[in-house]
Amino acid sequence: MRLRQEQLDSHLAGNLAPVYVVTGDEPLQLGETADAIRSAAKQAGYLSREIFEADARFDWNRLAEEASALSLFAEQKIIDLRLPGGKPGTVGSKALVSYCENLPQDTLLLLTLPKLPLTSKWIKALDKAGVIIQIWPVDERQLPRWVQQRMRMAGLQAEPGVAEMLAEQTEGNLLAARQEIDKLALLFGDKKITQEQAAAAISDSSRFDVYALVDAALAGKAQRCTRIIAGLRGEGIPLPVVLWALAREVRALNAMAVDIASGASVQQALGRARVWKARIPLVSAGLKRLNAHQWADLLQQCQLADATIKGAIPGDPWLLLEQITLGIAGIPAPGQKLVNY
Repeated sequence: MRLRQEQLDSHLAGNLAPVYVVTGDEPLQLGETADAIRSAAKQAGYLSREIFEADARFDWNRLAEEASALSLFAEQKIIDLRLPGGKPGTVGSKALVSYCENLPQDTLLLLTLPKLPLTSKWIKALDKAGVIIQIWPVDERQLPRWVQQRMRMAGLQAEPGVAEMLAEQTEGNLLAARQEIDKLALLFGDKKITQEQAAAAISDSSRFDVYALVDAALAGKAQRCTRIIAGLRGEGIPLPVVLWALAREVRALNAMAVDIASGASVQQALGRARVWKARIPLVSAGLKRLNAHQWADLLQQCQLADATIKGAIPGDPWLLLEQITLGIAGIPAPGQKLVNY
C-alpha cells in the first residue's frame, strides 16, 4: 500500500502494518517520517528494537535470524533496517521477498532507503506486505509555505517576508531551515519577529557551520576550509553531520559530472539535478574544477571516512574530512592513497 507523507499520521492512529518502507533523498523528512513510525510502534508496545545497516558487507541471513528469534521477555520488536545504497543486491532481494512471504508475529520491519524506482520484485513484495511512503523534495516555490508551517508548529509569529527570507537563506536545505527556526524560537519565543530581527539573527550565524564548509570548498577557498574544519571540531559538531553534508554534495556533483561526461552540457546537467539558482555558480565551479573520475574518488574517500567514524577501520576522521574538503576545493592530499574497503 502506498501512502503520501501527509496521510501517515492518520494511518498510524490505527492498526500498524507489519512492514513500512520509507524512501527518499531529503534527509530531514526521511528521518522525521521514520521517527513517527518508531514512536507509534513504541506506543503500540514494540519496545525492543534491532538496528541493521545493510551495507555491501551485510549478512542478509541476520534478517531471517532476527525475525525468527524469540525475545527473552516476549516483547514486540522493531527491525530497523537501513539500506544506504538503495539496492539490496541479489541475496538481499531474496531475503526481503522471503521475509514478506513469511511475516513473523509481533515484529515490525522498518526499511529506510534513498529514492529508487518502485518496480523491483522485492519492492513489490514489501508493498504487498505493508506500507510504502515516498518522500518528495520541497521545491523552490513550496519552500516559503513549508517554512511558514514549521514556524507555526514552533509557536513563532512573524511579519510577512520572514518565511521568504529564511527560504532564500537556506536554499532548499530543510535541515538548515529547521535549525534557523529553532534558533528563532530560542531568541524570540512568542514575540512577533520582524524582518530586521530575523535578518540580524540569520546573519549572526557567524559560527562555522557545515553549509559554509561546503560552499567554501566549492568556491575553492582552501584556507577558509581549514579554518571552518577547525571551528567545527572545536564546537563539537558531530562527525556524521559534517560527513553527511560533504557526501551529499560530492554524490550530487559526481552524478552531474557523469552526466556531462556522457555528453550533456553543464547547463543540462545542472537543470536535471535541479540545482538552485543561487547555487549554480558554486556548483558550476566545482564541475569545472574536477572531472567524473575525481568526484568518484572523493566519493570513495567519503566511504572511507564513514568507516573510520564508525570505528570499522583506524584513522583520524577529522583529518579525512579535511582531505575531502580540500579535494573538493581542488587540492588533493599529498601522497594520499584511496582505499576501496
